[in-house]
Amino acid sequence: MANYNPYENMLNTLDEAAQKLGLERNDYEVIRHPERELQVAIPVQMDDGHVEVFSGYRTQHSTIMGAAKGGIRFHPDSDENEVRALAAWMTIKNSIAHLPYGGGKGGIKVDPKKLSQRELERLTRGFVRKIAPIIGVDTDVPAPDVNTNPQIMAWIVDEFSTLKGVWSPGVVTGKPLAVGGSLGRNEATGRGCMFTLKSYLEKNGKKMSDVTIAVQGFGNVGSVGALLMHREGAKIVAIGDVHGSIYNENGIDVEKAYEYANSHGRSLEGYEEAGMKRIPNPELLLLDVDVLYLAALENQINGSNMKEVKAKAILEGANGPTTNEADLYFFDKGIDIIPDVLANGGGVVTSYYEWVQNKAGFYWDEEEVNTRLEKNMKMSFEEVWAMQQEYKVYPRLAAYMVALKRLVDASKLRGFNG
Repeated sequence: MANYNPYENMLNTLDEAAQKLGLERNDYEVIRHPERELQVAIPVQMDDGHVEVFSGYRTQHSTIMGAAKGGIRFHPDSDENEVRALAAWMTIKNSIAHLPYGGGKGGIKVDPKKLSQRELERLTRGFVRKIAPIIGVDTDVPAPDVNTNPQIMAWIVDEFSTLKGVWSPGVVTGKPLAVGGSLGRNEATGRGCMFTLKSYLEKNGKKMSDVTIAVQGFGNVGSVGALLMHREGAKIVAIGDVHGSIYNENGIDVEKAYEYANSHGRSLEGYEEAGMKRIPNPELLLLDVDVLYLAALENQINGSNMKEVKAKAILEGANGPTTNEADLYFFDKGIDIIPDVLANGGGVVTSYYEWVQNKAGFYWDEEEVNTRLEKNMKMSFEEVWAMQQEYKVYPRLAAYMVALKRLVDASKLRGFNG
């Protein structure tokens, strides 16, 4: 779908949410537009001496509720449209979770696998120097996303602190523990997906041990979520990553697969276990399972494949993996989508906890972090579920309605509309 524009996808849902809530266009017009967008050119001297210039982006979609907050991804397909949509989704996600944040997102158009560690560090530090004027502990707080990790966050906080002349750990979240990270942060997005699925199953009179799950994507979000769901009793029958998909009708040994992927560069290439077979990646999305856990990239289920999906529910660990068209089709068919802005909020919720700990200089144990996370995810789920039941709308629309109502209330109180 070459003409797919994720920001238009977001706006369509936002407009529909406003209509259901009885809002006028004036009530939320400000939320339809990103507040600030920065595109930068980052020159990097490569290891062989030649210079390459990379395109980088940072979008601050909204600061109505507080500092912009959202990750930075390194990906060859990263562009301003993608970053703009991801920033808007962060505005919605942070509002649903009751966080004092607006939405932001960043990206660099690069394939990090083609860079050495030294080149990656130079690129990261160069990007920080370009975006430093608009980020800060109380203005815009980045975090890890696709192809970025705690090490990259450590370089960001070091470069930013060097530029400002003061140690500023709260300028990014998702850092290593040694430089102000939070216990539980690395597993938080996958853990949050597990908590949300648990809440959803409870509403439907089921337990985790009653369901079969196919997992698309086995990076941080997919692998941690799958492992925790497996430990809660779910049967994971399929796992796919960029190298291919594996299927085992008796259930994959997720502990073994998780360990293998972690020791093989987050890849399941070459993985073997008794009873498994390899299947084409597109086939994983069409398996007859209770839950399809999407933890890869956006635009995975769309008009081209939605009618062949057999899963009874879809859990979105990735951002934007299902299009508006598929949303409406599944709602009509009675297939629930547990939307990204609700399901994968665990990462930013725990990022908020990390930021709070950085600001206070006081750090919590992992049990406290996870207990607070579970409470937040359950509360957010209950509010979206109640909105869904009251208005008889599909889950993503209900989530947007919860978020939009809060954003409009705050906007009016602050006087943004006049």
